[in-house]
Amino acid sequence: MASNRLVCRECHRVNEPDAETCEACNSSSLTEDWAGYVIIAHPEESEIASEMQITEPGAYALKVR
Repeated sequence: MASNRLVCRECHRVNEPDAETCEACNSSSLTEDWAGYVIIAHPEESEIASEMQITEPGAYALKVR
């Protein structure tokens, strides 16, 4: 995953580099300043998704600044 992708400060979803709003929550608060990511395939079965309060499959940043 390219590090120039934008991450939503609200839901931590990893978005495309040219995104203007988050594809998951429509927030316009996006940043390039993030570290690490996790891909959640089945949030209903994932302890990590539960801990991060993720309900939709996708790629999410672990740390967002």
